[in-house]
Amino acid sequence: MPKLSDSTQKLIEKNRSAYHEKKKAESDESTIHVDEIAKRVASFYDRIRGIIDWKGEHLLRRGAIERTLRRKTLPKVNILKEEKVSVNAEPLVMELIRAGHLPNDAIPESKIENVQKSLDKYVYVLNNLPKKDKNDYKVDIYQWLTSIAACEVEEILSPSKKEKFLLEYMFNQMKGRVEIEKGYFEDVDEKTKNTLLYIAVQRALFNLDEPIITYHLLKYNYSNWNDLPKKELKTVTKNIFKMREKIDYYFDHKLETKFYHLCKKQSTPYLLLGDVIQENPKNPGEIISKPETLENKIRSAYKKRVETMKSRLSRSAAYATISIFITNVAALYALEIPLASFMDYDYPIQAVLVTVFIPTLLMAAFVITITPPPKENLHKVIMETMKIVYEKKKKEILKIKKPIKRSLFSDLIMNIIWLLSLSASIAIIIYGLSLASFPPLSYLIFIIFLSLISFAGTKIRDRAKELHMIEQKENLFNVLLDIFALPVIRLGKWLSNKWKRYNIISIFFSALIDLPFMSFIRFLEGWRSFLKEKREDIY
Repeated sequence: MPKLSDSTQKLIEKNRSAYHEKKKAESDESTIHVDEIAKRVASFYDRIRGIIDWKGEHLLRRGAIERTLRRKTLPKVNILKEEKVSVNAEPLVMELIRAGHLPNDAIPESKIENVQKSLDKYVYVLNNLPKKDKNDYKVDIYQWLTSIAACEVEEILSPSKKEKFLLEYMFNQMKGRVEIEKGYFEDVDEKTKNTLLYIAVQRALFNLDEPIITYHLLKYNYSNWNDLPKKELKTVTKNIFKMREKIDYYFDHKLETKFYHLCKKQSTPYLLLGDVIQENPKNPGEIISKPETLENKIRSAYKKRVETMKSRLSRSAAYATISIFITNVAALYALEIPLASFMDYDYPIQAVLVTVFIPTLLMAAFVITITPPPKENLHKVIMETMKIVYEKKKKEILKIKKPIKRSLFSDLIMNIIWLLSLSASIAIIIYGLSLASFPPLSYLIFIIFLSLISFAGTKIRDRAKELHMIEQKENLFNVLLDIFALPVIRLGKWLSNKWKRYNIISIFFSALIDLPFMSFIRFLEGWRSFLKEKREDIY
């Protein structure tokens, strides 16, 4: 019988210990309770609010924490005044429970103190920032820090140890396998290589975004990040801009995408192994130590993931489409139609229909055309899972290969063709819009939304390939489609990065709707408590 590798044995022991710790921690400690009626109202609103600022199902709770933090602290962030930022943990936690992001009567009251301690750290940094020349530095670093703080708060309230263990397991295994081909980025030192790999593993395995990866990087570099001593906190505050520049350097590194695609191809066995372990967290070694049992469990986990993938991706597509749809309709009636009227242009009904339904149908096409993995893929997955679980004398090396070297002339020709294909794609879109009698000024807005939804759809399709270990063959149609579609998708990626920072609809909701609505929810909960007291006085 094959022997389990050392890293697999450590993974088993960590999961077993975490299971017993969780059981031991379950006690009669008092928990946080919110009014059920107020909870239902707030939960319904948060679902609508989440569509406006949709980030993906696995990021919904973190997004809600981030929005709440910013709503409570944004009025204090003023580049002209030296106002102090402050935030109270208890209302924040209560809002998360009301909105349905955390279970009612399940979160221990002691967690509030832990969250407050965490928030105080970020508040200290914000209130003691070193001076910078740029006027917008405070708002910029504020957005960065609140997104990281949201990650830490989520970890305190709902720790995900099994994901953490699996990330560490894959990272430690890949560290000994990944090599950069000789002659390609030879100046990359071991620390940079490991950091890029650490980022890539998190993106490939659980599709984590920059804020949560940044939070993990801070913990990776500061083992005591969650409990920084005052002296070290002052040092961090003093060097916060340099720390951010260093982290941005890793995210912008030219090898970052190379590491990601390499890890993406290797992530399936780790995902399925995680599923198998969670079937029996009390003693996962019973399943994993026997190859025949493990193989059957992998088949079962694989089948389950294939079955749930389609519905999960459909929900993702629906949320992404509705988010852009709402913004598109808002832009249509708040900007395009008034602007067309001002410029003395007509805005016919067919133009309205094209604006509203073409992006929606495009997203539907992205989802409908998703295909399941080929049958032979399962055999490959089983074999690769066995390789990572059991000890092997010789490790398989995974190389990051340097791209084909092109001359300056050929590189120039390629870029010219790229620009021509982008121009041709835009020209085709504009021609189609002219047939629908679009006002000329609306061309730009439509192209922006079309490229955004093309990028969102491409990301969803990429996530649908999480189980694929066999490369799918491309045909001539795919090659021709890429020539015209890729430039538009790349434009969507660039716009999407800008969208995250300048989501006007999200800012509108935060400033004009969130605050009064949450005040109403608190009033409703207080009124319900008042009625309960009066009812008790009757008896």
